[in-house]
Amino acid sequence: MRTAKAIVRSLVVLAILAALAVAGFVFVRDRPQDVPWTPLDLGQPIGAFTRQKLVALGDDFPRCRALLDRAGVDYAVKPPRGEGQCVQEDGLIPEPGGATTVRLRPASVAPSCPVVSALAMWEWQVVQPAARKYLGSPIADIGHYGSYSCRRMYGASEGKWSEHATGNAIDIASFTTEDGKTVSVLDDWNGGTEDQQAFLRAVRDSACDLFATVLSPDYNSAHANHFHFDQANRGGMGWGACR
Repeated sequence: MRTAKAIVRSLVVLAILAALAVAGFVFVRDRPQDVPWTPLDLGQPIGAFTRQKLVALGDDFPRCRALLDRAGVDYAVKPPRGEGQCVQEDGLIPEPGGATTVRLRPASVAPSCPVVSALAMWEWQVVQPAARKYLGSPIADIGHYGSYSCRRMYGASEGKWSEHATGNAIDIASFTTEDGKTVSVLDDWNGGTEDQQAFLRAVRDSACDLFATVLSPDYNSAHANHFHFDQANRGGMGWGACR
């Protein structure tokens, strides 16, 4: 027969388990972006598993487009292109309007759907707040060096294919504010004002929570004039490269 002390201990354990269950439910309800199994919502704050969920969209083009539609992001679908290792089937041309206001220059760029999704979140939650804080004006245009390019990494004749080969990357070069000021990676990463440098580092650092790979002038001289962003799928570990 159980003693009164054993019954009390059991009740205490059950109370602790119940409290933990309630705390877990509240956490999942209030911070779904920090839980690996909850669905991605582009309108949620950036969380611990946002990057992995964005990368996973590369396996589900219809779902990726549905998330953009639900978030109010305007885009045009790029017809499939390329061959061999350079086939792109999920290219989207971002269009300003709706939930996004920043224009990409040139405007014809068509990154993969996971890249476009991350760019939208980057604009809303990173670029525009940082621009208002450090530059005193929202960003109107982002200059880039392209997305789709059928080539291997670093332009080599052999070796691993670049994420650019399928449009799963974009190279960001500059930012122009609504009041006409331009901040470029090449000129202002080290040579700009204190606020310009702070802006560039803020948008680089936070991009690491949204893109699988973020490379900047801190990485090597090949990236002295741009940020390289891509959504490389490195498997279940979900680790990223940020430099």
